[in-house]
Amino acid sequence: MNQGSQPEELPAEVLDDVAGMVGAEVTLLGRLPGGVNGGAVRVQLAGRADAVLKAVPRAHPDQLDGTLRARRVAEHMRRHAYPTPAWLAVGATATHVWHLMDFVDAAPVPELTPSIVEQLMEIIELQAGQASEPYDHWSYAWRVVTGQGSAVTGPDVDETSEQSLLRQSLARLPEHSSVVSALVQRLRLGCADVPPPREAPDMVHADLATPGNVLVRDGAVVAVVDVGNAGSGTRATDLTALVWYTFHDPLLDAVRRRLWTRILDLVGSESTTVLAAAHILHMLEIPIRHGRHGVVPEVVERGHRALDELNALP
Repeated sequence: MNQGSQPEELPAEVLDDVAGMVGAEVTLLGRLPGGVNGGAVRVQLAGRADAVLKAVPRAHPDQLDGTLRARRVAEHMRRHAYPTPAWLAVGATATHVWHLMDFVDAAPVPELTPSIVEQLMEIIELQAGQASEPYDHWSYAWRVVTGQGSAVTGPDVDETSEQSLLRQSLARLPEHSSVVSALVQRLRLGCADVPPPREAPDMVHADLATPGNVLVRDGAVVAVVDVGNAGSGTRATDLTALVWYTFHDPLLDAVRRRLWTRILDLVGSESTTVLAAAHILHMLEIPIRHGRHGVVPEVVERGHRALDELNALP
């Protein structure tokens, strides 16, 4: 995580809270490149090694709980040789939730390559059987694509307010345009008869495929970051996200076929369709929510292409 541009101003109370929590003066050094969800800056802790501070505005009532969950996941996975930086502290002010983690002297990968994808596939295998939190991305994906509410799967479903709001936003996607509506209908029809998934066995990163979350040095992946949405489910969720990012480059066609094969081996054809459909819906929701409507046609085209390719697999 190399030093980037100068950081935007963080509220003084956030820096005071961090300093009080770690017992050291905190000096901002610069914003780090690669993040798309905001807030990552390199900081100097007096008398200690540099660290990375990420502070985001409070957006929902259980945000701090989610950040504490992510820290527990990171600690659990690091004990199993998972290459994510150690979390040093977590806290919250009246306006922000923040966490502090080790600084890794490496750069975000500019784009995925066959070698990087192969390395990430090996890293994802470390997630097998490591579910440690009841934050189930697999059952959530099923609820998203089938249009079912959380009550369908029983009272023990652990859906955060953020997930619930996002699921409601996804349900409104057909209102955007006829082409989006047609794709959503195709996705829902393909998943209509799929039963709820079995108990979630694996750790799920949930944003591993975003190139900016993959740190490399001399062509080798040395860390994966941004585990803020990590939970449980099937590691095929992260493999499915990797599939999405391979469509932009023909050089990745061969590794994409290996990804599809691995996903099908892990969860079977029905659940593979559910995971692919859920990812496509989220890729639609993000630009629509942020008003980037010019991106939507390309997302629609890639969504149909992914489904066509999946349906053509033996």
